[in-house]
Amino acid sequence: MYFVYILENTEGKHYVGYTSDLGQRIKDHNSTKGRWTKKKGPWRLVYKEACSTKEEAYSREKQIKRYKGGRAFKQLLDRSNNIE
Repeated sequence: MYFVYILENTEGKHYVGYTSDLGQRIKDHNSTKGRWTKKKGPWRLVYKEACSTKEEAYSREKQIKRYKGGRAFKQLLDRSNNIE
């Protein structure tokens, strides 16, 4: 099982990614292991979506990244209603 996820930092910036280990990946983003995210945290999970294959997760990640900043992206965030 894979997950597509959206993280948000305290400045309202978002990061979209996919992984098979969501808990560990979020820890990585909040440590020094995330290349883009390490200096922009702390990050919190605001959206997740399960996918059955890596290919499906990668495809969905790309689709969500195309949404970024638009109405469809905002609708995803509104539907998630702070999942943590």
